[in-house]
Amino acid sequence: MTLLEAIAQRHSVRRYTDRPLTANQIDHLNALIDTCNQEGHLHLQLVTDEPRAFSSWMVHYGAFSGVRNYIALVGPKADDLDERIGYYGERLVLEAQRMGLHTCWVALTYRKVANAFTVNPGERLRSVITIGQGVDGGHGHKVKTIDKVARWQGTMPQWFRQGVEAALLAPTAINQQKFRFTLHDGDVVEATHGLGPYAAIDLGIVKLHFELGAAPHPFTWQ
Repeated sequence: MTLLEAIAQRHSVRRYTDRPLTANQIDHLNALIDTCNQEGHLHLQLVTDEPRAFSSWMVHYGAFSGVRNYIALVGPKADDLDERIGYYGERLVLEAQRMGLHTCWVALTYRKVANAFTVNPGERLRSVITIGQGVDGGHGHKVKTIDKVARWQGTMPQWFRQGVEAALLAPTAINQQKFRFTLHDGDVVEATHGLGPYAAIDLGIVKLHFELGAAPHPFTWQ
């Protein structure tokens, strides 16, 4: 499965079977997490066979069940922490999809379990991603039209269209898609987000999708 195929097939999944992650799956995910941590200056951590974070009443409110594995999205405090969390967290989401696993970004409906993962002084836990074998593959969500999230002059280049189309398939908080891509002269793309406590995480997610959709065309982020 290519990354673009993973983008098309990925849906948020909240109900999981009791099938554990295999040793090979854990090793593969941890290797990619190490790469993401090095590139993104983060402290992402895979937590396996730990059901307590998703055993409270809030979890039932969020319709989660069977969650025993998740990725803790942790990093040093910084102005751009959320965007990096989104970008590299989504890299893990898409790779999980390629591995035949299912995922879901989770902002609130979980509880922090002592000793399950580490948040060092000066770091923040911003979110988690559930991961495992879903009861089903999830369902698609309604997406906005390109003209609602993109701005350009003249004829839209095909690479820009493909980037925006990939971004529209990205998960965002409450599926609100509060982002915008603006094409400037010289293949320069500006990406902005709206208001909301997780809007910057969403921006990192959609920027990764845009890059994958627009590839291999070279462009520059503003």
